[in-house]
Amino acid sequence: MTVWEAILLGIIQGIFMFFPVSSTSHLALTQHWLISRGSEIPSPDSPEMIFFDLIVHVGTLVSMAVVFRKSLREFIGHLAAGVRSRFAETESGYERLYLKLAAYGLLSVAATGLIGFPLKAAFETIFASPLVMSGTLTVTGILLWWTDVLSRRPIGLRKINTRVALAIGVGQGLALMPGLSRSGTTIAFALFAGLKRRWAAEYSFFIAFPTILGASALQGLEVARAPEPMTLHWAPILVGFVVAAIVGVFALYLVLKLLYRARFRYFSFYVWALALVVAWSAHRGIL
Repeated sequence: MTVWEAILLGIIQGIFMFFPVSSTSHLALTQHWLISRGSEIPSPDSPEMIFFDLIVHVGTLVSMAVVFRKSLREFIGHLAAGVRSRFAETESGYERLYLKLAAYGLLSVAATGLIGFPLKAAFETIFASPLVMSGTLTVTGILLWWTDVLSRRPIGLRKINTRVALAIGVGQGLALMPGLSRSGTTIAFALFAGLKRRWAAEYSFFIAFPTILGASALQGLEVARAPEPMTLHWAPILVGFVVAAIVGVFALYLVLKLLYRARFRYFSFYVWALALVVAWSAHRGIL
């Protein structure tokens, strides 16, 4: 992989990680296109290319840490205070809330793992199948349209329960499938479960931290244990990481404005058009 290819893939990840149109599918489709143009990058369904995809996903976690720095700092501070108070048996209702939210977040991540880990190999085969990816992109468009026509959601942070946490975790687990947007699917499932738009977005992005870091660690172990040496050099991997982090900051600010104003359906038209282009290109043998 050249540095310029890494920059291109980093830009795509930075933009589409937060635009609810599936960054994974855009990465895989771009990789298919680069290979068709003579690039020597590994196949999109190879362990090392999936590892690269996860590393640029980690780059966009940096974007989230920047944009949500105030909420993240508040959450960590109150969570630490809640843990200390728990042992001292002096916790306040506010600290109890953050402990509960942390527990529900872990429950969501566990639900994601229960779905994603057994189906990991099946999901990864979709990286090599643009035609199947066009179908999952179509489903993403339907979910995005649906989120905008939902009535006002009643559940705030204090009313999050096991049902809501499990629903979001299931959505995130299904979104490990290329073509299903992680942010779009988890936000959609959160809204379906009744969570208000602002908290649906923040909850979705917060559980991305343990989910993506855990998936990256597992994929890194798989690459390290592979009998063949890794052909990707660390320089383009690092470049992709940095570019995704920088671009992701601007993309996330824009997406949050659109979400709060219930404008996700605009992305539906893009996703459906992309699905048609991908299906046509796969049928013609272009991808």
